[in-house]
Amino acid sequence: MTPARLQATDQPGRLRLEGALEIATVRSLWQQSGELLPRPEEVVIDLGGVTRADSAGVALLIHWTREQRHHGGSVEFVNIPDQMQAIARVSGVDTILPLQRA
Repeated sequence: MTPARLQATDQPGRLRLEGALEIATVRSLWQQSGELLPRPEEVVIDLGGVTRADSAGVALLIHWTREQRHHGGSVEFVNIPDQMQAIARVSGVDTILPLQRA
C-alpha cells in the first residue's frame, strides 16, 4: 500500500494528493494535512494521484471542505477517481462536496 500524502505544487493555492486514501492511511494524512490546511483562501486539491479510496477517504474530503469554509476559505477537488465519485454518489455527499472531474 502506497502511503497517502498531501503536498504543495508549484501553483499557488494548488495541492496534490497521492497514494491510497483509505481507512489505513487517512489518520496520518489528516495529521499531516494540518501543515497545509485549512487556509483562508481558495484551494484546489488535485486527486489525480490517488490510487485507491474508500469511504474514509471521502469523509476526509468532507472534513477538509468544512474546515476550509470555517476558516473563510473554499476548496475544490479535481481529477476525482471514479471509485471516489461512486462512493460519494452512493452515500449522497456528491451534492455537498465540490467535486470536479477535470
